[in-house]
Amino acid sequence: MVFKIFWIIRYSLYSIFFKKAGFPGYLGSPIIILGMNKISIGKRVRIYPNVRLEVHGKDSAMIIEDNVGISQNVHITAGGNLVIKKSATILANTYITDIDHEYEDIDIPVLQQKMKVKKTEIGENCFIGMGVAIQAGTILGKQCIVGSNSVVRGIFPDYCVIAGTPAKIIKKYNFETKTWERVLY
Repeated sequence: MVFKIFWIIRYSLYSIFFKKAGFPGYLGSPIIILGMNKISIGKRVRIYPNVRLEVHGKDSAMIIEDNVGISQNVHITAGGNLVIKKSATILANTYITDIDHEYEDIDIPVLQQKMKVKKTEIGENCFIGMGVAIQAGTILGKQCIVGSNSVVRGIFPDYCVIAGTPAKIIKKYNFETKTWERVLY
């Protein structure tokens, strides 16, 4: 637990470079943070080591709301306005982006082609399992649970469990019975 004192100190030092940095919070040793002045971080945000946060583009932003937990080895990249809403939990080895790369012109390397930016948002109180890939254009509603190693693209409603490659809704919360019910597809 002593190491977290260093994480708090690091967060305090880095906070002057972020667009917004709420307190308290902590930051483990990052791999890289690009576009710090375009990243807003709420209160009680916990970011573990080896995170990679990237904001590309003049009018882009990354917004991490209050009480978010981001585990180790997470890579989040924004080319538009990527939002992670309050109380979301993102487990290790996860990738979240709002950018797709063009690949149509076979005479130009993929990384030299234009980027397509699509709205991407992680809803309030979402739980993202280990090793998940959240692709551009994904919008998760409130309290979505995403199973480990899922590849997610699309718009998903509040209170659902999503899993698979490609990810699909496998359960929804039933407010009448107060249970999570399996969805047949």
